[in-house]
Amino acid sequence: MSQNRRKTLIGEVVSDKMDKTVKVVIVRRVKHPLVKKYINRTTKILAHNENNMAKVGDTVKIKEVRPISKRKRWLVVEIIKKAGEQIQTTLENGSDNL
Repeated sequence: MSQNRRKTLIGEVVSDKMDKTVKVVIVRRVKHPLVKKYINRTTKILAHNENNMAKVGDTVKIKEVRPISKRKRWLVVEIIKKAGEQIQTTLENGSDNL
C-alpha cells in the first residue's frame, strides 16, 4: 500500500539568492470571522531547488519531503510558468540622460 500523504502546493518564487534553495510564497484566501470578508494570507517557504532552475517570478509546484536542512522541508517538483522576461527600453534619441 503506497499511500502518498505528502502535501503539494503551488506558489511563486520571491527569492533565489541562496544556492540550491528558493523562497516560495503561498497565498491562501480565508474568510474573516467577524467581518465576513475574504483576505489573503501568505506563507513563505524555503524549498530545495537542486539545479537552480527556478528563478524569481516563476510559478512552481512544491512537494513536502523529509527535512533537508534546518528550515527546508519542501522540494521543487516542477516549474509551472516561467516569469516574463524584462524588456529594456532606450530613449528615442539614444542618450542615457533622463
